[in-house]
Amino acid sequence: MQKHTHTPHIDVCDATSLRNQIKSHFLMGFEKFESLHQTLTSDKAYYQQPEPLRHPIIFYLGHTAVFFANKLKVAKIINHSIDDAIESMMAIGVDEMSWDDLNQTNYQWPQVSAVYQYRQKVKTLVSELIDSLPLTTPITWNDPFWIILMGIEHERIHLETSSVLFRQLDTKFLKASENWPTAFGKDESTALKNQLLHVDATTVTQTKSNKTYGWDNEYGQLTTEVNAFKASQFLVSNAEFLEFVDDGGYQDTQWWCEEGASWLAYTQAQHPHFWRRVGKQWQYRSLLSWHDMIWQLPVDVNYLEAKAFCHWLAAKTGKPIRLPSEAEWYALAQFVGININESPQAKTANLHLAHGASAVAVNRFLFGEQQFGDVVGNVWQWCETAIDALPGFKVHPAYDDFSVPTFDGRHNLIKGGSWASTGNEALPESRYAFRRHFFQHAGFRYVESEQTITQHFNTYETDELISQYLEFHYGEEYFGVANFPKACIDTIIKHSNKQSFNRVLDLGCAVGRSSFELAHYAQHVDAVDFSTRFIRNAINLIKHQEIKYMIPIEGDITEAKQIQLSQLNLGDKVHNIEFTQGDACNLKDKYRNYDLVFAGNLIDRLYQPASFIHDIKTRINPAGYLAITSPYTWLEEFTNKENWLGGYKKNGENVQTLDHLKALLSPEFELVHHQDIPFVIRETARKHQHTLAQFSLWKKTSKT
Repeated sequence: MQKHTHTPHIDVCDATSLRNQIKSHFLMGFEKFESLHQTLTSDKAYYQQPEPLRHPIIFYLGHTAVFFANKLKVAKIINHSIDDAIESMMAIGVDEMSWDDLNQTNYQWPQVSAVYQYRQKVKTLVSELIDSLPLTTPITWNDPFWIILMGIEHERIHLETSSVLFRQLDTKFLKASENWPTAFGKDESTALKNQLLHVDATTVTQTKSNKTYGWDNEYGQLTTEVNAFKASQFLVSNAEFLEFVDDGGYQDTQWWCEEGASWLAYTQAQHPHFWRRVGKQWQYRSLLSWHDMIWQLPVDVNYLEAKAFCHWLAAKTGKPIRLPSEAEWYALAQFVGININESPQAKTANLHLAHGASAVAVNRFLFGEQQFGDVVGNVWQWCETAIDALPGFKVHPAYDDFSVPTFDGRHNLIKGGSWASTGNEALPESRYAFRRHFFQHAGFRYVESEQTITQHFNTYETDELISQYLEFHYGEEYFGVANFPKACIDTIIKHSNKQSFNRVLDLGCAVGRSSFELAHYAQHVDAVDFSTRFIRNAINLIKHQEIKYMIPIEGDITEAKQIQLSQLNLGDKVHNIEFTQGDACNLKDKYRNYDLVFAGNLIDRLYQPASFIHDIKTRINPAGYLAITSPYTWLEEFTNKENWLGGYKKNGENVQTLDHLKALLSPEFELVHHQDIPFVIRETARKHQHTLAQFSLWKKTSKT
C-alpha cells in the first residue's frame, strides 16, 4: 500500500542510491502526515484538543516541520529561522512534563493556511538539503544527514501519535478517506480463545545495529538471562478483555495498582477508552468512525488497565500472570525467529500502514511453529519494564531531551509496533515508552512466569556535564571563591537598591541556583533554559527538595554527593518559581513585563546575541533592570563571528563587548554598575576552571 515506509539502511556504500532513498522516505512521511489531516472536516477541527494533556491538533501539524528547522539550526546546517513566531510557539511537544505549557491563554494559534505554508517552506528546504549536503556512508550520528534522518523519524512518530489524537476526536470533525481505510472485516467479529504457550529460556543481548538510524536510548548494551516462561498465544482481544469488564474489573480496586486506582478515580473509566455502549450493544472506535464491536481485534488500553487485567487473571487462574519484561519480549521474538535488527516485511505483520489504517484480528498474522500471533505489529505491547538507559548510553547532543526525561520510572516500554508504525518505529530493536496512563495504539499479551522483574534505577545524576553544573551551583566553594550564582544575585540586590521585585526572568538558569536565590526577592520567577536536562534537575529539586549526583575524583573513580535545599536556605520560596524550556533568542510572547531580567553567562553562547538584546529590551518594565554576566568567551562553535558583540577588531580598533552592549542598550538603558565576578568549575579533584565573568547591571530609563 505504501512505499518507503521502511527506514533506510545507512551502512550502504552507494551514496547516490541512499540519497534517493532518504528523499523518498522524507517525502512519504511528510506527505502522509498531511494526508492524515485531510480527513478533518474544517479548519475548526484543527483547533480541537481531543486529549486534555496534549496540545490542539494544529500544534502538531506545525511541530514536526518546526523540529526540522530547529534541529538544523542546532546542528549549524542552517543559520536562520523560517518563521520566528511559529518556531517559538510550536517547538516543544507534550509528554505531560512539568515544563509543558498547556495554558491556552498563552497561545494565539496561527491560521491553518499559515501552518501549511510554513510546512511547504520546510519541505522545500529539506528537499534541497537532501539533494545538496555531502553524503558519505555509513552515516553516523555526527553527520549532517543524521539530523535529516532525525527529523524524518520524528515526523513518523508524530504521524502515529497524531493518529491516536484523531481516534480520540469527535467523529463530527472527521470524514472518510480512501487513503485511511480500515483493515478488518466482518469475519473478525466473533470471539477467539487464547492460551498460554511455552517459550524457551535464553540469553537476550540488547544492542543497536549500525544498519539504520536509531534514537540514543537504543545504543549501549545489556545482556539478560531469561528463564523459560509461557506467553499468551495471542494479544488480548476485545472479547477476552470483556470478561474483565463484565466481572466488574473497573469497579473493583483490588486489581489496580496505586497509580491505577488514582487514574481510575480521576477518570471514572468503566471500560476501554475506544469502546462505547449504545443501548445493549458495544461499539469500537477505529481511526475515523465507530463500528459494531469487532471482538477479535486486540484491545487498546493503557499500561494501568493491562496490569489490572493481569492481576485479575492471576487471581482467577491461580497462576503467576503478569505483563512481559522487555527482555522476555525479545526472548519471544528470538523464539519465533524474528530478526530484531530488521523491519518485518509488510506481508508478515500488520506494520508500515501496509494493510490499512486499523488493527486486524489477533490471529491473522502468526509467527513460529507455535503460531504466536502478532509478536510484532497490529498494536504496541505494554511491558512491565520501565524504560531506562542501556549501559553505555550517551545523549545525542542535538536532541538532549528525547530519552533522558523518560528515565524516571514512570514511562513504560511498548514493543513491537502497531499498524501505524513506520520507519524506526517498526524496528524490533527500537525502544519507545509512554507514561502509564497514556493511550497509544497499544494493547498487551500476558506471560506466566515465576521470574521476578526487578529494576534498579540509578537515582544519582551521572551525566558528567549535569553533575559538573550541580556542583557549580550547589556544591562546595573552591579556593575561597564564593558561589557564583549567589554572588550574582547578591550583586544585583546591592546595586539596584531593591529588596523586592514583582516579576523576574532568569534566562540561562541551568540547574537553577540563581532562580532559587531570586525567589527570595521576587513574587514570581520565570526560569528558562535551552537544555531540558538542566531544567529536569531543577524541577526535581523542587519536587524532592534534594538531589544526588556523582562527581569524578580521577579517572573512573567518583564520589557521591547529595544536596538539600534546606541546607542552603533555598527551600522556602520554591513556589515562586516556574521552570520552563525555551530559546533565549526566540522567546514566547508570554515572557513579558519583568522588573528584572538576569542573563547569567548566556550572551556569548547565543547564535544571535544582538537580536536577543533588542528583543529583551521590550520585555522589561520602565525602571526595570537587566543584569548580564559573561566571560565573553566568543567562539564560532556557538556564535558565527559576524554576530559576536566583542572580541574582534573593526577598522583596526579593538571592539570590546561592554562597549557594544552600551551601544545596543542605549538610549533606553543606562549602565548602573559593572565589575568582574570570579567563578570556579570543578572538573576533577585536581582540575578546576578559574574564570572571571564581567557583571553589568542596566536600568531602563525609557518606555521605548
